Amino acid sequence: MESNSPSIPAVAAALPQASFLQRTLDGLSGTQCLRLREEECAPVAVIAIQKYLSEQNDAQQPDCYSYDVTVTDGAWRAKCFLHPSLNHLVHINALRTGDDIRITQCSFVYNERILGHGYVCIKEVRCGAGRSVVLQRVRDVASLPLLVKQGMEGSLALQSDVPLQVSRKHYLPLWNNDDPEGDVWISGSLSSDTVLDASRISLLSNLESSHKNTWKPLPLLVRIIHKSRLRYYGKFGLRIDYPFQAYFEVADQSGTMSLVLWNELCPEFYQRLKVGAVLYLQNYCLKQSYSNRSHPQMDHHRMRKFSSVEICLNARNPTSVITVISPKSVLPQWGLPDVSYHFITRAELENLPNNTACDVIGLVTFVGRVERVKNKGNKGPEKYWTYRWIHAIDGTSDHPFVLELFSSSQPEIFTHICPMTYLVCTQMRICHVEGSVPYLTSSCETETFITGYHKGQPYVANSVVKNFIRWTKTLKDNIVLEKTAVGGYFCYPQPPLRSLQSLTDASAQPVLVTVTDLKRELESLHYREHKRLAIQGQITAVRYMRRPKSTQCLEREEVPRVDADERERSVPEAQTAPAAAEQTPEASLASESPNRRKRRMKTRQDASPTFRGSSLPAKSRAGIQSTERQRQQEGRQDSDTEHGQNQSVEPDRQPPSEDPDVLSWQSSSWVKQREELSEHLCRGGLFQDSVSRSFTFDEKDDFLRLANLQPSRWTAGQSDDMIQPAVCSGYYQVTVLGINRQIAVDAAYFPVVSSTDPRSVGLPQDTHDNSMLSCLLSGFLCPLSDSAAVPQPGGMLVTAGELEDLHVVCVLDLCHLGEEQVEVALSKVYRVAEFYQREQENTDRRSAP
Repeated sequence: MESNSPSIPAVAAALPQASFLQRTLDGLSGTQCLRLREEECAPVAVIAIQKYLSEQNDAQQPDCYSYDVTVTDGAWRAKCFLHPSLNHLVHINALRTGDDIRITQCSFVYNERILGHGYVCIKEVRCGAGRSVVLQRVRDVASLPLLVKQGMEGSLALQSDVPLQVSRKHYLPLWNNDDPEGDVWISGSLSSDTVLDASRISLLSNLESSHKNTWKPLPLLVRIIHKSRLRYYGKFGLRIDYPFQAYFEVADQSGTMSLVLWNELCPEFYQRLKVGAVLYLQNYCLKQSYSNRSHPQMDHHRMRKFSSVEICLNARNPTSVITVISPKSVLPQWGLPDVSYHFITRAELENLPNNTACDVIGLVTFVGRVERVKNKGNKGPEKYWTYRWIHAIDGTSDHPFVLELFSSSQPEIFTHICPMTYLVCTQMRICHVEGSVPYLTSSCETETFITGYHKGQPYVANSVVKNFIRWTKTLKDNIVLEKTAVGGYFCYPQPPLRSLQSLTDASAQPVLVTVTDLKRELESLHYREHKRLAIQGQITAVRYMRRPKSTQCLEREEVPRVDADERERSVPEAQTAPAAAEQTPEASLASESPNRRKRRMKTRQDASPTFRGSSLPAKSRAGIQSTERQRQQEGRQDSDTEHGQNQSVEPDRQPPSEDPDVLSWQSSSWVKQREELSEHLCRGGLFQDSVSRSFTFDEKDDFLRLANLQPSRWTAGQSDDMIQPAVCSGYYQVTVLGINRQIAVDAAYFPVVSSTDPRSVGLPQDTHDNSMLSCLLSGFLCPLSDSAAVPQPGGMLVTAGELEDLHVVCVLDLCHLGEEQVEVALSKVYRVAEFYQREQENTDRRSAP
């Protein structure tokens, strides 16, 4: 990039032994802002992106957080500050670890309040280089020297794991605020063999009556029976270095009480205080309990609960002393209760009341991708919760446990949940849903454990756990493996089967929105953020797509819009162009083998007779006849493709029915309606990450990396290049025209076709005729089976004429998959006429004598 700003000095640029980062830092010594020309830029690899609360929130700050980005050129490492105007690149995972970037503008910022501290600020950057070339040359990133400006070698912020903006003392996890993050968090054993004088302690029952007294309370001897996830309560203007809080429930022979770990003590003790541990507490204080928080259900403990006060542990005023007693030093005469659990089996689940808390153990068969949802009730800085869906079986039912598992401040476990592991979840809440099987969701007190973390846990002696272990010994791994899956689009529970009433309730999910609001939501989504919304309109076109979209497909679609006259002039060219919009590089026609091409042509010929029935409605016949005529030209077009005539076609220029490689239908009025559109939202759809994959132990690490969020720190072997593309049986691209006919949106309808699909759990057993409308209303093909014999797309599209001029409500699941990939999945369709009919029936029923 050229500008009047100074560039790297020519002398420094001519030194081959100097690294790019060195030359850039030298260039900043003589100017406040440095712009780099194209020939001066060299790729640098991103090895860490670290988030923290910004120092202030003003008009120039797009959000509440700042980011430090550590890069390397293969010779040096440099920790830089990302200018707030570039934060959106992190939000959509365009700037991410493991990729190369090119820095085109930067500056050096001195801290005016501290001597000897400053940092490089990245102001402009080019992303999208893909897998790092730089990191392929580096054996050990940690061994590379850290580049620091001369005179600033003693800067703590540059040399250690703390933010560059020195008013902040710690980092936050990149994608939520609930997990421990950084070197400041201490883990490991804390047990002590200290000899205690148990005769001079206070019981919990005595604290309620003495908390207002001014004398120093006696020590406590208690056992931890529940532990909550971390809570970060930082906000602008709050002068607390470590604004964290964690609740524990502790018990002695007299009953139970809440204990709160505050601020600096959280990084020091949170990961070391485990359920079942015995604590000797000194210099604590008592405060009136905070009522507006969740509490674990502890009826199964059968102990008295003291809820008027809570025990507070602080780093100062007073400085609390926490001693963890070694298990071998715990004496029976102390009378401390054992940790109690409420394990249930899958067979018992349906008979338990809604919102009941329980503990479960199961063998994991499905692990969904990690997604994020915005915490709407938060009054401070914007926060996201991270969660994933899990299926686990215990042998007592044909149905698995369906678990909505939120992060429980155990990232080392949450990110390593995979099929075939034994999973224990405590304090899960039961959720009953209309027309589907119940599921369990996390509470603030939920803890999770997987294979490798069960040893020494108090639940190992539970009878339900023992029965489960005995059952797993009767299983054969290869048989269970056939029923496992990882990742892909999964959303539970399904929308109500026939009820539209909830859509008119603003507090319900999904919420009925305008198409304009939908566009705004699509544009504002962050990486892996999920939302479920509903819109009114008409389905005007349906296309059968043979494979998910790819990143290359998105690049091809970046073509400027044209007016109607130009669109008409482009039609002849579009009709002879190959269908490149749905090809991936691995499956392009140019590289297709002759045998494979013959099989593909035979598949089309087998499907084509389904369009020739005389009973086909006139409107539907008009919509797909052009597809039939185009299909007759495929032999010539395939030949053209082999000779390199792979032209790009903009989706808006080409009617769905004119793509020869795609079976499609469109309404009789769609061509005219499309010309009158103000906007067509067509970038969403189904992608490789939308399709679940069968799990294998050989590819375990690759699958985990694919289903987890982008890591904040790069590690060797972090690459998705070796993962094979997901096997997809095809999907339908459905075009929904908004009720006011100004905006249309494309959504992917990905029907459940097999009982082995994780999305088949909880689907209703109602049968239907596999028409396009009935499939959209139900979400699945009928009947679900383990075989590959499913209705052909051509046969379904024959019936699409039922959609003509039909007023519907479409429930859409939105999920941002990174960069420009936004998954828009059509979850369910409702006929509005049925809603009006039921409303009238209800009115007549109420008015009847």
